[in-house]
Amino acid sequence: MQFLSYLINGLSLGSVYAIIALGYTMVYGIAKMLNFAHGDVIMVGGYIVFIAMNNLGLPAVVSVMISMVVCTILGIVIERIAYKPLRNAPSLAVLITAIGVSYLLQNLALLIWGSAPKSFTSVVSIQPLKLMGGALTITGEALVTILVSVVIMIALTLFINRTRMGRSMLAVSEDRGAAQLMGINVNATISLTFAIGSALAAIAGALLCSAYPILQPTTGAMPGIKAFVAAVFGGIGSIPGAMIGGILLGVIENLSKAYISAQLADAIVFGVLIVVLLVKPTGIMGKKISEKV
Repeated sequence: MQFLSYLINGLSLGSVYAIIALGYTMVYGIAKMLNFAHGDVIMVGGYIVFIAMNNLGLPAVVSVMISMVVCTILGIVIERIAYKPLRNAPSLAVLITAIGVSYLLQNLALLIWGSAPKSFTSVVSIQPLKLMGGALTITGEALVTILVSVVIMIALTLFINRTRMGRSMLAVSEDRGAAQLMGINVNATISLTFAIGSALAAIAGALLCSAYPILQPTTGAMPGIKAFVAAVFGGIGSIPGAMIGGILLGVIENLSKAYISAQLADAIVFGVLIVVLLVKPTGIMGKKISEKV
């Protein structure tokens, strides 16, 4: 019974990683950029929800929607100011810029909200679900997080494959130059990708802080790194891969904490990633891309 409880908690944590990883994988798949500031957008989203609920007294759903709007605007601004000028720059320049944006957001949060951890009020009001005569309890946060992650993955998949803008994203990811020649607005497409990823970060921030109710300027740092690991694990650029990678990562982390060592859990997670990449360098669902020479 304890194993089932650990497994469900792992699925819940993995679902948060999956939502964050979807933002990473979309940006990389379409813009070919690693946005390491993505984790800090999660933190900003958490603070916006906290202010809306505690200072303004708004309902949880409204607070999350406001956070999504703010994070969407933030994502577009970051892309326009920091990344757009580096569209044709070497990958190292983009990576250094992303790290710089990450530290900028953390320090701005430190100046605005201070370093003291804040107690976050859960956005989920669903009562825990008791199964097997009360021997197994599933929290409302776990239920909502798993359900939301599945809905987001299905919605994104349908959006990418069934809508005109989604097909434009696929074209830009395949060949940016050819897409531009076909009349696709590449700049608008990449901005939309950042907007969607940042909106997902806001949702992930609300769910993460609901499950682990401590909010501070570094809240998004480690989840952001682990979500990037999940995206690589599943095959970066693949939406189903990000989902699978996030869930597997959460389950491995939670079971490692329960049965091996809480201190070694992170090392085990990264060790599993190394093994997977040695066996299949493109990740679980990544595809091998042939380059013409």
